[in-house]
Amino acid sequence: MLMPKRTKHRKMFRGRMTGKAQRGNFVAFGEYGLQALEPSWISNKQIEACRVVINRTFKREGKVYIRIFPDKPITARPAGVRMGKGKGNVEGWVAVVRPGRVLFEVSGVNEATAVEAFRKATMKLPISCKVIKKEDVKPQTATVTENGGGNE
Repeated sequence: MLMPKRTKHRKMFRGRMTGKAQRGNFVAFGEYGLQALEPSWISNKQIEACRVVINRTFKREGKVYIRIFPDKPITARPAGVRMGKGKGNVEGWVAVVRPGRVLFEVSGVNEATAVEAFRKATMKLPISCKVIKKEDVKPQTATVTENGGGNE
């Protein structure tokens, strides 16, 4: 399971998932990517289940890149405990996913195999996703002026 080796602060606020993904919203490493269409928390168990099903679909060919990491701790109180007495213990780890975020990327396989692997992986996730190609979405690049773009 994925989880941080060590953390500075063990417990965190819940936070918000409004807006679209500002980073990680294009295919950077592979040829095909699985892009989220909804906001959600993705647990480390769900990420592992997706990784396993993608690797089984590939049958020892291709490479899988996991673009999200569960670094947010989720706390829970035991059942039957009264209100108060502080925040609960850490129960698991999640990755905060906003719409547009690329979750997984693959390379070294044909398009039909990649689409089939991503279809199976989407079944393991609590959100809807779509398959994108590397040439479909280009990263935002800075424009360079004729004089080199420096402060002159």
